[in-house]
Amino acid sequence: MDTPVVLIPALRDNYVALLHSPNGRNVAIIDPAEAEPVIRYLREHDLQPVAIFNTHHHPDHVGGNRELQKAYDLPVYGAAEDRDRIPGLTHPMYDGDRVTPAGLDRAGVLWDIPGHTRTHTTFVFPDDELVFAGDTLFVAGCGRLFEGTPEQMEASLSRLAGLPDTTRVYCGHEYTLKNLEFARAVEPDNPDVEEKLRWAEEQRQRGQPTLPSTIGAEKRTNPFLRVRERVVQEAAQARGAAGDDPVSVFAAIREWKDRF
Repeated sequence: MDTPVVLIPALRDNYVALLHSPNGRNVAIIDPAEAEPVIRYLREHDLQPVAIFNTHHHPDHVGGNRELQKAYDLPVYGAAEDRDRIPGLTHPMYDGDRVTPAGLDRAGVLWDIPGHTRTHTTFVFPDDELVFAGDTLFVAGCGRLFEGTPEQMEASLSRLAGLPDTTRVYCGHEYTLKNLEFARAVEPDNPDVEEKLRWAEEQRQRGQPTLPSTIGAEKRTNPFLRVRERVVQEAAQARGAAGDDPVSVFAAIREWKDRF
């Protein structure tokens, strides 16, 4: 399956994703950190945006909303609970709502996966095996808990892990190298982590992104999706986790990563 997604670097380490319609010209814009590089790319490639999808309210994910709306009169899809925090929100949505903007011709569904923020959404396109995870799930990592709890984030990550292994994962930042270095510290004998780290280093040396990942790859390499693995549990217990409870293991690993 051809990947109908283009990544546009923005700010310091953000990615703005463009999801193409089957006809190739219409696109949805996911998490526009800033407008200028997006507008430039749209004009250079003669593309027509039909919608903006926002995973959460942080400025580095919504900073381009207003300017893009002014230029293209776009609908904005995001969480209803963030109606006062997502600029220009026109389509406030709830968990399980269908996402079918006119002109995109792709069927998505919004999931509410809190933890990084109190309301954080993911846009899942099952037929295309795509998920736009924002700052909940990174390659080999997960977002910091700014407003949510370990219980929320562990449940959100478990929900994402339930997607088919072939689902391609697009996230909001290029954090992969640092995340894989941490994953190696948690699981020093995991050969999948070593292989992925070598590959990621080569990608970055070539100036290429390390996205997309897949759910299957994350289940093999991401310590935050591996909290039920004995070696991860033992690493967490050495840092204060109470037994093998997944939330306690997650919380200990997340606190370790915050200081890594």
